Amino acid sequence: MNGQIDCPFLFPQERPAFPQDCRAYCKIAGMKFRTLRSIVRFVMKIIADIEIRGMDKLPEGNFIAAANHLGRLDTAVLLCVIDREDIIMPIAEKYKDHPIFGAIGRAVNGIWLNRFDADFSALRQILERMKQGGMLVIAPEGTRSRTEALQEGKMGVAFLASKSGYPVLPVALTGTEDRLIVENLKRFRRSKITVTAGDPFFIETSRGKGREDAMREATSEIMCRIAAMLPEKYRGMYADHPRLKELLNA
Repeated sequence: MNGQIDCPFLFPQERPAFPQDCRAYCKIAGMKFRTLRSIVRFVMKIIADIEIRGMDKLPEGNFIAAANHLGRLDTAVLLCVIDREDIIMPIAEKYKDHPIFGAIGRAVNGIWLNRFDADFSALRQILERMKQGGMLVIAPEGTRSRTEALQEGKMGVAFLASKSGYPVLPVALTGTEDRLIVENLKRFRRSKITVTAGDPFFIETSRGKGREDAMREATSEIMCRIAAMLPEKYRGMYADHPRLKELLNA
């Protein structure tokens, strides 16, 4: 999950683009997606104990789930807890040929994203998919945290939210750090994972002069709302942010 819920399978690469009539195809694809999710839920039940908080805050319609990205299991966790099939998910291009994550990306009809450059083609694809409706799952940090705490958020999520009009739902994940997952697997121990959803909110930015500053401020708002739901050790570079202190004292 890039752009980790870090909540991939059998979709062919040539899935027709919306709004073509693909009812027969979507029926088959939907079955494949449900099969994937069943497998993911089965495996996660064995290796993890997932606690879900605030699921009643999830909007029913279109929205952006913006989550912190701790480890490779973030996407699997979100697939476990989100009971929807209209998921729009950017995925790091490096996983395209991966036997597991590449398969997951194809199953959710993921959009392959270059994390290191301004991938305008991928952003256009995301916006086109968002016009058709659905739930965008994305990590504002753009990549897994090497420090196991929040990194600086990129402005892509704020841009997509302002362009689409979708509300942003902040999501906080804990316990999915690769290091912890591996350690627990070696000890045949289930990992304790939490998924916490916050209150959805809208982002509006002005056009023209000052737009970049507004995007930067909106990105800080997203990241601070995620940080406010995380234990202190996970707050990273936002630990001393004035906006976070306001949220914690509210």
